[in-house]
Amino acid sequence: MVVRNEEKVLVPCGIPYIFGSLHTSDKNVLPDKMLTDIGVEIKIAEVTKVDVEKNFCELSNNEKIHFEKLVFATGSIPTVPKWLKGGDLENVFIIPKNKIYLDEMHAKLKPLKKIITIGAGFIGVEMSDEMNKAGWDVTLVEVEPFILSKAFDKEFGDKAEELLKSRGVKVITNKGIKEIIGKDGKVSKVLLSSGEELEADAVILSVGYIPNTELAVKSGIELNKFGFIKTCEYMRVDNCSSDIYAVGDCAEKRDFLTRKLNATMLASTACAEARVAGMSLYELSPCKSFSGTIAIYDTAIGDTAFGTAGVIESKAKAENFSVVVGSFTGMDKHPGTLEGMHPQTVKLIVAADCGMIIGGEVYGGSSVGELTNSIGFLIQNHVNIKTLLTAQIGTHPLLTGSPAAYPLIKAAEVVAKKLRK
Repeated sequence: MVVRNEEKVLVPCGIPYIFGSLHTSDKNVLPDKMLTDIGVEIKIAEVTKVDVEKNFCELSNNEKIHFEKLVFATGSIPTVPKWLKGGDLENVFIIPKNKIYLDEMHAKLKPLKKIITIGAGFIGVEMSDEMNKAGWDVTLVEVEPFILSKAFDKEFGDKAEELLKSRGVKVITNKGIKEIIGKDGKVSKVLLSSGEELEADAVILSVGYIPNTELAVKSGIELNKFGFIKTCEYMRVDNCSSDIYAVGDCAEKRDFLTRKLNATMLASTACAEARVAGMSLYELSPCKSFSGTIAIYDTAIGDTAFGTAGVIESKAKAENFSVVVGSFTGMDKHPGTLEGMHPQTVKLIVAADCGMIIGGEVYGGSSVGELTNSIGFLIQNHVNIKTLLTAQIGTHPLLTGSPAAYPLIKAAEVVAKKLRK
């Protein structure tokens, strides 16, 4: 049985596209049929209490449900900085995974013109690009020196920023927001840390998410220092019986490489955790544990895509890894005269002592998504650069780069040459 608040559930990663490509949230609904067809019962209600010792839940309608096994999958909620003056003005919006809120937000935004997005992570960038495409006048503000800075090194972030600007989005970096200024209770301006004022009809806050753990805390479940439910590698909740699990944005994460606690929130990570939990509910196997998040991200700006997996170069160095880095730019089709060909850049981050691939960044066309996943597999399986150099690959003129100049392999060649020096 799945107990949830919402009548309809959205595809989380598709939310920005409601405001541009899709035009309506109705085209971004996750169908219940996926669950009901395999016999899962869905109950629309709010769980108000979980008794982890006696194995029962209480619902807002006073119903009690007894369980053998329970999985917390309460997700995350968007944050509004407590220090932000003006955050409660009309036409200041967040981006929750809530269809009703987003439908109301969409309706309120339609007659407005000047939109300021605060925060240039993936969601902020995608929201800005989609709203610009739909005709709004959009300015994206980011406190860091370049956009997407938590996921990419500067050369990739700069490329994404150039693309975003070329499509009509105004981008301001290296400046934070100090205050949202209102007139008659509505947004009128945004004051930046530099003292500059920007006119605005609406502000969209995309400054991060926090784990939704209020129910867990009420149930006496322990959180880690970042506010996530503490779990083991089988997704069992610490200090509880083996009947209680947690997965997704509310559950504790560790970095695959550093083993440090990590605050990454990704749908792909959540799905991997859910599969581990599902396979571990009644029987544990050391082959089915969750080894930590590899942090595999993708995004697209127009027909150009960006992907990253593992640690980027700057983070690797900050974590004191000794690394060798190699990049290669080629083509995603062959020959390069084919219609729709897109340049493709692959950057590999490799451990200098053993040649193990620990990170990668990719720029190119629509094939970037699966190429990034491939790099994720290499990292997860501790593949070294020599193994990649001798890997057998399938290629086709319309689908990939040339087998003689496949960008992933060519980037490995660059690294291998550096390792021999």
